[in-house]
Amino acid sequence: MPIYEYRCRKCGEAFSHLHRRLNEAAPSCPKCGTAEPRKLLSTFSTAVGVKTPSCSLGRCPSGGSCATGACPLG
Repeated sequence: MPIYEYRCRKCGEAFSHLHRRLNEAAPSCPKCGTAEPRKLLSTFSTAVGVKTPSCSLGRCPSGGSCATGACPLG
């Protein structure tokens, strides 16, 4: 089920809507009730250049990596 972001053409209100079906019509503006919002292009966030916590041992005894910082062996 995708979540789409919209902006009202009449009042400018920005809002999101969870569509339960792919062919579901666009929702009305929650602020003014206009039935013709404009679908916005959305971006998603990624962690670029963020260092993950390192293992307190300095190495992973299992040969893997502790990418989440939650080493099961620590």
